[in-house]
Amino acid sequence: MSKVQGGMKCVKYLLFVFNFIFWLSGLLVLAVGLWLRFDPETVKLLTGDGAPDTFFIAVYILLGAGALMMIVGFFGCFGAVRESQCLLASFFVCLLIIFGAEIAAGVFGFINKEQIVEEVQKFYSSSISADVSNSNGTAIALIYHQTLNCCGGSASDATSTLCADIPEETQDCLSAITDFFNERLHIIGYIGIGVAGVMIIGMIFSMVLCCAIRNNREVI
Repeated sequence: MSKVQGGMKCVKYLLFVFNFIFWLSGLLVLAVGLWLRFDPETVKLLTGDGAPDTFFIAVYILLGAGALMMIVGFFGCFGAVRESQCLLASFFVCLLIIFGAEIAAGVFGFINKEQIVEEVQKFYSSSISADVSNSNGTAIALIYHQTLNCCGGSASDATSTLCADIPEETQDCLSAITDFFNERLHIIGYIGIGVAGVMIIGMIFSMVLCCAIRNNREVI
C-alpha cells in the first residue's frame, strides 16, 4: 500500500519523471564530456611533451559528474517508486554532491578560462620558437596550423618561414587558440551550471516526498 496519498502522490510521480529526465541528462553530460576529451582536434592540440593539461581537469570533473548522475538517477527512480525514506534521503545527499561537482566544473571553466588559453598559447609559441632546431616543435606548430586553419602569432623568423606561403588574411594562431578553447570552456561552464539548476528541483522534490513519508508514518 502506498505511504503517501493525494497531492504527495503527485509529487511521487513527478519525482519519478524528474529522475528519468535526470538520468537522460547524465547520459548527455557524459556524452559531451567524452566528446570534449576525445575530440580529435582537441587531442591533437594538447598532445606532445609539455602540453598543458588544465583543460582536461574540467572535462574529467564533467565526466565524473555525468556518470554519477546516471547512477543516482536510476536509484532515485527506484526510491520514488518504493517510497523509501532512506533511499530518498541518500538521493538528496548524492544530488548535493553532484551539485557541488557541477558547480565546481562550471566555475573552474570560467575562472581558469584565461589561464587555460594562455597555457596553450605559450605551448604553441614555445614550439614555434624551438622549431628551427627541433623537428618536434615544427610538427606541433604544423598541427596547430592545420587544425585551426591559422598561422603565426610570433615575431620569430621561424614563424615567417612556416607561414611564408600562407595568405595574409589567415587568422593568427594565438587568436584561433582563444576562440577554439573559449567555445569549449563555455560548453563546460553552461552545462555545469544548467544541470546544477535542474538538480535544485530534484532536491526539493525528494525532501518534500521524504518528509511526507515520515509524517505519514508518525500519523499511523
